Amino acid sequence: MANQALEISAQLRKEEGRGASRRMRRSGNVPGIIYGGDSEPTPISLDHNTLYHALRKEAFHSSILSVTLGGKTVRALLRDVQMHPYKQQVLHVDFQRVEGNKKIHMRIPLHFINAEISPAVKLGGALVNQVINELEISCLPKDLPEFIEVDLSEMQVGDALHVSSLKLPAGVTAVLLRGQDPTVVSASVVKEAVDEEEAAAPGEPVTTAQSTPAQG
Repeated sequence: MANQALEISAQLRKEEGRGASRRMRRSGNVPGIIYGGDSEPTPISLDHNTLYHALRKEAFHSSILSVTLGGKTVRALLRDVQMHPYKQQVLHVDFQRVEGNKKIHMRIPLHFINAEISPAVKLGGALVNQVINELEISCLPKDLPEFIEVDLSEMQVGDALHVSSLKLPAGVTAVLLRGQDPTVVSASVVKEAVDEEEAAAPGEPVTTAQSTPAQG
């Protein structure tokens, strides 16, 4: 499913420089820039609270955005966010203009489904290890998906699913170096600790090792 554009409002920024940016932040706004396409880079400002809450949504990072600016709407992608090192404060944000006939590169989240009903988990007691949680793709803006779904319902114990096995939406290709085919997810059984009470010689202290399941 291709993304529908999310909306956010911005204002043209007339003042530039560190001093102007500090004043802007104190007034509750965030300095930014929108660049790319056939237009010059444009300094902008955005309401901090609106932007901060938008950034908490996964789709905002992987969707085509409709940025309202100077009475016009600009289609853009979020390209960079600078956060304060310890405050919940956005310091700067970059957007890139999108042109409908030019392919874009974007990192898209992977959503894993049906692991709990797979033979690996249901019958084999395996743990599913998600090796990567997002994938860099190339596509036209109209084909940009909000996320890519990875169905694990057929996974068996010992299976490893690679990027080449993913079912990508029409018009979408994975961006990989030549010869690369990274593992996306694997299913394996964690070996139980040896029963040291039986293995230990008489009189020797017994310790019990605990295995920590991989986070899935």
